[in-house]
Amino acid sequence: MDMEHTPVSKLLLKLSPPVMLSLLIQSVYNIVDSFFIARYQAEGLTALSIIYPMQILMVALATGTGAGVNILLSRMDGQGQTEQQHTVIISGLVLNVIHSLLFAAAGVIFVSAFFHMSSDNELVCRQGILYAKIVFGCSAGMFTEAVFTKTLQARGNMMLPMAAQVTGAVINMILDPIFIFGMAGVPEMGMKGAALATVIGQWAAMVIVAAGVLRANTLHGKWSGSMCVRIYRNGIGSIVTQSLYTLYMVGLNMILKLFSEDAVTVLGIYYKIQSFFFIPLLGFQQVLLPVVSYNYGARKKQRIRQTIQLALILSCGLMLAATLVFLVFPRELLLIFSPTQEILSIGSYALRVIALSFIPAGVTIVATTHLQGIARMKESVFVIVLRQVILLVPMAWLLHYLSLEAVWWTFPLTEIVAAAVCIIFEKKYL
Repeated sequence: MDMEHTPVSKLLLKLSPPVMLSLLIQSVYNIVDSFFIARYQAEGLTALSIIYPMQILMVALATGTGAGVNILLSRMDGQGQTEQQHTVIISGLVLNVIHSLLFAAAGVIFVSAFFHMSSDNELVCRQGILYAKIVFGCSAGMFTEAVFTKTLQARGNMMLPMAAQVTGAVINMILDPIFIFGMAGVPEMGMKGAALATVIGQWAAMVIVAAGVLRANTLHGKWSGSMCVRIYRNGIGSIVTQSLYTLYMVGLNMILKLFSEDAVTVLGIYYKIQSFFFIPLLGFQQVLLPVVSYNYGARKKQRIRQTIQLALILSCGLMLAATLVFLVFPRELLLIFSPTQEILSIGSYALRVIALSFIPAGVTIVATTHLQGIARMKESVFVIVLRQVILLVPMAWLLHYLSLEAVWWTFPLTEIVAAAVCIIFEKKYL
């Protein structure tokens, strides 16, 4: 689809649904693992809640590097440059292979200490370590898939990445109960089975998008150190945004652990449910990035302004719907994962309070994506650091002296401040 001349509303509404569905399916991986593990072993659900921040860090590096590739390819298309595009793709692949090796090493060296720092329950630690070693050790499929997916999306191909994610998720959903509980002649593997099902689904998705890229491109040339720097420079906003989720979730887990492990589990459940409801917004984010980057390269300022204005209207509408669901049905959402009264009691209050942060979060995510697309990385990173480092964990630490209930108010207070800063930047650049 022509990113320069197609009407903005048609462009966003045409490109967004496949990406939304792709991300929705991708979020199913962890949700499905948690659903079946919760029915297999309660300690396993807590283990998945603890490891979730590290999985976010892994996804941050993968998709952030892919975002850097996406931005460069889209910008080069807008400027009519084609000679270095293969170097961009190859350099992105090399970077993400290195990232997968780093996580494989971390699974051996650091994950045990991480779990024993996060939980005093030895069974929780054993189950989490087992899961992490497999998922981290076999992460090359997920990392490689991210670069190929972003390459396709930069060219406006949203359908094949969606088909790849659907295939991977269906494989994961089929294999989870078979591997966890032992069915069809397969031995019962518990947490190990959940990890294997996830990895197999990720590798299946990678094979599909890799075939799509290689069918359209005979990659030639070699990786470039300077190109790797450019990829990081353009993808740093996405990397920092998602990486800081890891830092603040670990920090929040340490604070919530002072009250109970049930509070830690509630936070983990919230992020699994939240990821499902934030999928449409994240879909817009992934479509906005190449559209804004392309038109920035083509110097189409008016189209950028129209794109961001429409995205803000749609994102706030979507977040309003998510807010209403969390306010009205918190217990029903929690019951998907746990029927225990303590988690229902803590979680019902938590979900209602956190829901108040959704609309300002929608403004912040669209604004930081716009800043990345127009090469205003300093402003984008500033907002991200303000939101997830300067405000969130320190504010939670202060509020924990009042009560557990007070800690949950950290989320809306943080998002309101971050959105206000974004509005200031948007007035300047729009």
